[in-house]
Amino acid sequence: MSVLTAATPASVGDASILRLVGPGQARTRDGRSWARDMEPLTHELDDARLVDAVGRGDQQALAEVYRRHGDGVYGLARRVLNDPAMAEEITQEVFLRLWDEPHRFDASRGALRSFLLRQAHSRAVERVRSEEARRRREDRVDREAAPQVLDVEAQALDGLSNRAVADALASLSEGEREAIVLAYFGGHSYRDVALRLDLPEGTVKSRIRLGLAKLADRLQAAGHGTQP
Repeated sequence: MSVLTAATPASVGDASILRLVGPGQARTRDGRSWARDMEPLTHELDDARLVDAVGRGDQQALAEVYRRHGDGVYGLARRVLNDPAMAEEITQEVFLRLWDEPHRFDASRGALRSFLLRQAHSRAVERVRSEEARRRREDRVDREAAPQVLDVEAQALDGLSNRAVADALASLSEGEREAIVLAYFGGHSYRDVALRLDLPEGTVKSRIRLGLAKLADRLQAAGHGTQP
């Protein structure tokens, strides 16, 4: 996973206060190692005192908090999201919030690690729901904005024999046929079809649109009127 490093005091309140770099490479903006520059006592402070130091604008304290708990926050976010890039975003959001609002942590109510993990889980679940809602909206828009051939196909299939449809489907490529069967005969969304075929949604949509256009042409060529 990536890790976070502090930027400059002028970046407080901005996403640039934390920067993602490679594992084990936590460094200052001028390239110096955090471990080398960090005050020895910072390593010895308990979590509650570290958060107090973060509240005073101590970037080294923030880096130490991340060193202790960053892996746990990232690991939880990745398990929920199953997406490394999104997990990194959630991790950065969690530690940015600690930098901006350290007063939200109350040591009398539990450990800092639990506090950070709760935030990571909440944000990750919210991101999952947001992504699912976005995909549903995109599916709806794609279906509503699809070329007229989609409506033509639906009408044509209602009035054709299974044999005519089977012959037309057989003329398509395997990829086009699989996607169409799942989406328009199986009733699956573009997202579901993509997951079942282990393909990007964009590829699935392209195959379905191209396949439906070919299907309508084949049916018309075979003497089956597909015009409404």
